[in-house]
Amino acid sequence: MPRFRLTIEYNGRDYVGWQRQINGISVQEIIEDALETFCGERVTLFGAGRTDAGVHATGQVAHVDLARNWPVNTVRDALNAYLREEGGATILRAEQVPDTFDARFSARKRHYLYRILNRRPPPTILKGQVWWVWKPLDVEAMDKAAKLLLGTHDFTTFRSTHCQAKNPVRTMERLDVVRGWGDEVHIHASAQSFLHNQIRSLAGSLKLVGEHRWSEDDLMRALEARDRKHCGPVAPPDGLYLERVDYDEID
Repeated sequence: MPRFRLTIEYNGRDYVGWQRQINGISVQEIIEDALETFCGERVTLFGAGRTDAGVHATGQVAHVDLARNWPVNTVRDALNAYLREEGGATILRAEQVPDTFDARFSARKRHYLYRILNRRPPPTILKGQVWWVWKPLDVEAMDKAAKLLLGTHDFTTFRSTHCQAKNPVRTMERLDVVRGWGDEVHIHASAQSFLHNQIRSLAGSLKLVGEHRWSEDDLMRALEARDRKHCGPVAPPDGLYLERVDYDEID
């Protein structure tokens, strides 16, 4: 059976997350429904990352096996025709790949962006797409503190109590805090894999640094405590985006 890789953009605000669930509509579900309408098959879509409810993506990757060897542009355009009515997801690209490719297990690095709108007035157009923080943030202090978290650490403090990963150790390859567009502050995070709620937990703790409520030492004590109770507030899902997933065959 031909295997196709899909690169997907979606607004997660109206979904219970990427993964199909019984308590609401998921991104996986609407794309699987579109695939069934398109090719008459009930298939399973496998994603590179299980984003939570309210989390967005500009470069989620998934794979699916279809019975027919469809032209890749036909797959992309047909799915988008069915998804357009739903309005929350778009297939950016479809590619045929070897059956050894796995969207999740073949991934070499995942790149996330967290967007903070740092201004006194609340968002209107960007509501649901950013975390609104009205107190001024010291971006330089946040970035300097973030660099202490690079490398391999036990991130128990910065993961959900519901995290199912057996090992809390992760290697953070990038964690940059920079001025973004207009009044936005952007947190860029890259690693092969992340723990459940890891980026949102880090964003919330770095916010405390930016407000001068935490020092670098406070952040490190929280990390070294390996205790969820020492984590800062967990940032909302609104500002989190899965930007890109890297694979060996992609430059």
